[in-house]
Parts: sequence; structure tokens; C-alpha cells
Amino acid sequence: VQLQASGGGLVQAGGSLRLDCAASGNIASINTMGWYRQAPGNQRELVAFITSGGSTNYADSVKGRFSISRDNVKNTVFLTMNSLKPEDTAVYYCNVDAYRRTSYGRLRETWWGQGTQVTVSS
Repeated sequence: VQLQASGGGLVQAGGSLRLDCAASGNIASINTMGWYRQAPGNQRELVAFITSGGSTNYADSVKGRFSISRDNVKNTVFLTMNSLKPEDTAVYYCNVDAYRRTSYGRLRETWWGQGTQVTVSS
């Protein structure tokens, strides 16, 4: 199973970006999909997640500015980021909790994307 993230880049404060992360491979089903971020010198932190039923949860620092959604047909999770601030600068990682098909049944695993850089200039 692979996660391919895209959409990062450089944006001015107040601007917007959308991150995409597509899961591919021998996937049986996907539970929670989410985004984490890690700024230099900081620990990786949860930004937002969305359950298979569509329930969402956000870090307080991004509430009202970021929106997470998913396409269950394409196994893709999106993070729409508005009103970006310099403190949002970080490497963003997608995270997927899912079941992978194996020759002996389904195996629950957690997968991480490769990370995509988001830089917000002041």
C-alpha cells in the first residue's frame, strides 16, 4: 500500500492551499484518514482526521480555517487550508488507518505518506 501526497507549496499569509493524499494498493477498507504536521524542532501533531462515517475532528489551532474531506471511491483524503498563517509552516503528513488484504485475510495497519512541505510567508 502506498500513500501519495501532493499540493504543498509556498503561499503568503492569508492564502489558501489544498493537500491531497491518495491511497493505493491491496486495500480492503479504510477507517480513519487524517493529516499531521511537524515544524522544525517540534513534535508531530494532529491537524485533522475524518472517520469512515464522515465525522471530523480538528486541532484547536486550525478550527474554522482548515477543512478535511475524503473521497471513498478514490481512497483520497483532502485538506483545504484557508487563512494560512506563518505558524502553519510545517511538513504535512497524511495518515491512514485501514485494512489490507492478505492471503490469510485482512490485516489492520497504519500508513504514512511521504510528507509535503507547506510554507507560509508573512
